[in-house]
Amino acid sequence: MTGFGTAAVHGDDGLVPGGAVAPPIVQSATFSAESDERFTEIATEPRGSAFYTRYGNPNHAQVAAVVAGLEGAETGLVTASGMGAISTLALALLSAGDHVVVQRSTYGGTTSLATGLLPRFGVACTQVDQTDTGAFERALRPETRLVLVETPSNPLLELTDLAAVVASAHAAGALVVVDNTFATPVNQRPLSAGADLVWHSGTKFLGGHSDVSAGVVVGPAGLVERVWQTAIVTGSTLGPVDAWLLLRGIRTLPLRVERHNANALALARALERHPAVARVRYPGLPSHPQHALARRQMTGFGGVLGVELTAGRAGAAALLAGLKLAKRAASLGSVSTLVVHPRSMWAGIVDAAQLAAAGIGDGLVRVSTGIEDTADLVDDFLAALDAAPA
Repeated sequence: MTGFGTAAVHGDDGLVPGGAVAPPIVQSATFSAESDERFTEIATEPRGSAFYTRYGNPNHAQVAAVVAGLEGAETGLVTASGMGAISTLALALLSAGDHVVVQRSTYGGTTSLATGLLPRFGVACTQVDQTDTGAFERALRPETRLVLVETPSNPLLELTDLAAVVASAHAAGALVVVDNTFATPVNQRPLSAGADLVWHSGTKFLGGHSDVSAGVVVGPAGLVERVWQTAIVTGSTLGPVDAWLLLRGIRTLPLRVERHNANALALARALERHPAVARVRYPGLPSHPQHALARRQMTGFGGVLGVELTAGRAGAAALLAGLKLAKRAASLGSVSTLVVHPRSMWAGIVDAAQLAAAGIGDGLVRVSTGIEDTADLVDDFLAALDAAPA
């Protein structure tokens, strides 16, 4: 593999028509063929980009190729959102009577899919503590088909030992699917640890500018084609303009992630020392209980941290209200620093008991660092904390 910066810029070489340096937007829903033979060819080509945009589009092919290259995957496909990616993936690979293992600490949408939607279609689900590697193995059954992993997890920044989970899952005949949204391929490549498929909410770090909603699935061609066959039925189709925006964002991903990593580590170190803070959750801190694992399977620690305020919800509210640079918003991975109170954000999609069981308390604030100057960002948070109840 070439370097990440080179791969982000040149990963779609050969797929861009003409001599355009910036790929053109192919804003066409359908494509013509010059003969019956050619029409049959384009209509039956898996993940083709010259038949009908629900099946594929040149802009889809370009961005999928770049992400696949960054992840060390054979191929990929894009969807209209991250939830479109994981939902389509699950529908493609699961049937009634199957069983799924999913982490207790994971994105709320994934929890809702695994514990709410899939059981309606006869798919059983077991939630496990991802920090207990043995819990995955104990949860496996003969009918287990998928193990859904997110590392670091949203919003607790807990880690999953990828190599260990892959080994036990594969021994039981199950596939391992990894949400790599938080880490990005710059910081972590799950396929190199043996994972079967990787998916992203491209809305986050891949796009990077809070201006596109997208999802990506990458892996071996056979598995990706199975997902694609379901994708053309479910219709979670990414628009050509959004695919173009996603690709535009990915071009600078390695540069942005370097700043995200640096800002998050500096902010985590500063906040850990403040009396209004009970705990900082960040894999790059030696105080993180899985810091050694993070150093082993990650090359950088990411741009997201969790801050638990000593004063609970009152402290969280005061921090959010006192920030000047950071924006209160639901997403993450933007050039702007974004903050949110997870307990409030997920109240409508995950019930209170599940939130409590996952360890998401009232005093937790999730921080997604942007690419602002580090000193300005740290000063903004410290000033807001100085005014917060201790």
